[in-house]
Amino acid sequence: MQLLNSSFSDCNFSNDEQKIISGFIMLIHMLGNLESDKIVQYSSLWLSHKLNQKTQNGTTKLYDFYTENIITNSCYINNIDDDSDDNINKSDIGKKINMMNMDIKDISNFYDAFKSLCNMYSERDATTECKTCLENAGELFEKYEKLKNALDINKEHSYYELLSSLSNDYKNFENKYNYNSIHINDYIFNVN
Repeated sequence: MQLLNSSFSDCNFSNDEQKIISGFIMLIHMLGNLESDKIVQYSSLWLSHKLNQKTQNGTTKLYDFYTENIITNSCYINNIDDDSDDNINKSDIGKKINMMNMDIKDISNFYDAFKSLCNMYSERDATTECKTCLENAGELFEKYEKLKNALDINKEHSYYELLSSLSNDYKNFENKYNYNSIHINDYIFNVN
């Protein structure tokens, strides 16, 4: 809460929903060095996860929550630019969330896999073989397979897109850190 207050002193934190929206905006700023699609995608995973934890949230589709709550939120209005020259702006966010217009509960299921991927980056130890990375890679694989088997990726393009992002970002981790010791065969992360 302290981080939100220091980052957005002009924002309203009167209820959990306001805090969640502000956290979403803060994540967008924190992930600012990624591609705009990734910023919105990963911030939306977190947003959906948090909304899914709130049982009184009656909205089921992410885009509905976005149009009913976020675009009218003063913190969003004041802290996300309209300017299309920025790495991320209101137009990019709206388009990506509209494309991800899935049930919040379904999107939140991707959060655990994303969290395992983030843990691989944050817990990476350059001086050892990183047993923790291997454990996180195993968790990511299990969660990925569970998602792939539970969701109809042929029915919903957004599911396919999220699974592809997780797969590609895992492969980027492997390539960036040359982690052959935690290499998981390519067929495992095959979305089809």
